[in-house]
Amino acid sequence: MRKIFVFICLLGFGTAAVAEDDYVLFETNFGDIVIDLYPEVAPITVKNFTGYVEDGFYDGLIFHRVINRFMIQGGKFDADLTKHDPTSGPIVNEFSLSNIRGTIAMAKIPGNADSATSEFFINLVDNSGPPPALDIANGGFTVFGKVLTGMEVVDAIALVSTHYVNPGLRDVPDDPVIIESATVIPEPATILLLGLGCLAFVRRRGARGI
Repeated sequence: MRKIFVFICLLGFGTAAVAEDDYVLFETNFGDIVIDLYPEVAPITVKNFTGYVEDGFYDGLIFHRVINRFMIQGGKFDADLTKHDPTSGPIVNEFSLSNIRGTIAMAKIPGNADSATSEFFINLVDNSGPPPALDIANGGFTVFGKVLTGMEVVDAIALVSTHYVNPGLRDVPDDPVIIESATVIPEPATILLLGLGCLAFVRRRGARGI
């Protein structure tokens, strides 16, 4: 999405702008990834995801499934491969947008469209068509956001060497790719300039580009 910057100088005081959209910052041991969330497209999914983020659920977990030219997946295991069970029940599927490169979507149990909980994945390529046809399989996988910055970090993660642990843990990175912290942040370009009392405010509208 393109950004339009509007600068309003307010002498003597500063005013904070309320961001229309939420974003999530993943700080990983490979670098930072910022996700632009789409609550207008998948409100239930975004609420579920940000709930896990705000509860600190993802802090210390890893990207446990990494398949180059497909996707990277996290939200279930820590660096010791200890499983962390979801803290909320499964949510209804909200498939709408295509699983193209850079989008984030919820993982699900095969054969159950309404089974997403805490696990998510980031598409490395266009996975919408066959195969793996993520826009068709299992009711379609719900895209609820897209990488805003840090796609180079995602691509670096995709290149790590992996190994097989058991039938439920395939393509596990040899060296853990750790989500050190996950945080809901206001729009990155919404800035309060204290001292000068100038508010830099960004409104983002128009096509999502997906």
